[in-house]
Order: sequence, then structure tokens, then C-alpha cells
Amino acid sequence: MKDGHIHTQYCPHGSNDNMEDYIKRAIEIGLDEITFTEHLPFPENFKDPSPNNDSVMDIESLHKYMKDVNSLKTKYKDKIKINLGVEVDYLEGYEKETKEILDVYGKYFDDSILSVHILNIHGDYKIMDYNKDEFGEIVNLLGGVGNVYYKYYKTLKKALHADLGKYKPNRIGHLNLVRKFNKIYPYNYENNIVLEELLMLIKEKGYELDYNLSGLLKEYCKEAYISGELLNLVKKYKIPVVPGSDAHSVKNMVNYDKLEHINNLK
Repeated sequence: MKDGHIHTQYCPHGSNDNMEDYIKRAIEIGLDEITFTEHLPFPENFKDPSPNNDSVMDIESLHKYMKDVNSLKTKYKDKIKINLGVEVDYLEGYEKETKEILDVYGKYFDDSILSVHILNIHGDYKIMDYNKDEFGEIVNLLGGVGNVYYKYYKTLKKALHADLGKYKPNRIGHLNLVRKFNKIYPYNYENNIVLEELLMLIKEKGYELDYNLSGLLKEYCKEAYISGELLNLVKKYKIPVVPGSDAHSVKNMVNYDKLEHINNLK
């Protein structure tokens, strides 16, 4: 079993848990493959919209991160397969700059993820999943929860169409991240035409999905980021998935074989 979405001590908004401890934990719970997917630095001309300026690592940290992962790949090669990867933010309006970063570093990555955390709202960039207050501000700016879902799914479609070069990731991260605060901002998204169009496009373009279980641990979510209507559509279109803990600390790594959520797609 593989965990395809793990963060490290190089994540500014994560824990200080050492990368090697994640590996030891992975071996302990019986995983045979993992991918470290630290947040790729933003383009130099993009201002981090997070209140604490802690969304991604900087270039210097990226170099250290890559060196550390490659060293550990060698050290543990007989015990577990370790992939070097990144989580790439799709930034609407910064496709060219993102491509330029991937053109430089993409050849070094084994396995990566493309995600949407940030929405371009009337030319202002907002982090959708930062906290409930930030999400509430986005709801107000867009005029309702349903409009946030619409904007998010539309942005994901743009991410799928975006030209990010030959090193563009082939896996889409936490597809229903928009539901992170659904206990506070509930929304029935069944029979959502835009969502189904999104899944059809994912199938057509041959992408796979990050079966991200971190939502189960979130206070205002309590569901996997593939669940409900989205789970039904993933099954309908037979879209391949890769389990991902999205762990930002060692304690959040899990044994997927014991989770019925994963068995839903077997």
C-alpha cells in the first residue's frame, strides 16, 4: 500500500517532525511506498495570501528538502520505496511562472500532486482552506456557499487545462477540499453539473486522484475528500486513485488497509 501525500519538517505550517520519523512510521504500519509532497515554492512575483506567510517552503528549503529525500531514498531502499515529489499550487494567472519553476525542478521529481488551495476572486487571491473565518469571508465575497463550490470547481477545471509544461503533475490533490468547513457552511452538492463535468474532464485527460483522508481529522469536515456524491462519480467514471494521508505530522499517518473508506474503491 502506498501513501502518496506526505509533508515534512520543511512545511512552514506543519510540525517539526523529522522526515526519517515519517519513514519509520510508514514501515511500522506496513506501507511499501510513500511520496513526500512538500509544497513547491510560489513564483517570486506571487505574494503569499496566508496571514502568516506560511503556505510553502522557499527555494533554499526546496534544495535542502530534495537533498534530504534523496539521501533517505538510498538509506531505506531495501525497506521501502520512497518518492521525491511536491505539491504544486495551481495559481490562476500565474501559469507561466509556475511552468518556469517546474521546467527547472520537475525533472528531479518522481511523483507529484497538483492542488487548488487559492482562489482568484476579482483579482484578489484568497486561501480557501486556511481557517473558518477566511472561508466565511470568501462566502461573503462570492455571495453564498454554492458560489464558492462553483468557483472552486471552475478553478480546478482551469488547472486541468493549464499548460504547466511536461512536468505538470498527473494527480489532483484533495478534490473536495472545498468541504473542509462543511459542518459550518453546509451545502448539498448532489447532482452538481459542474462537478460531474470536472470528473468527466479528469477521466478524459487521464489524471488520477489523491484519495485524501485528512478531512476525516478536521473538526468541521469529518469526511474524506473523496466521499458522498464525489465518491459515486469517481466510481462511475472509474478514475484511478492514490491514497494520501496529507500528514503534516507523524501521528497522522494511517494504515489504509484498515480503513473502509479505501475499500469503497477496491
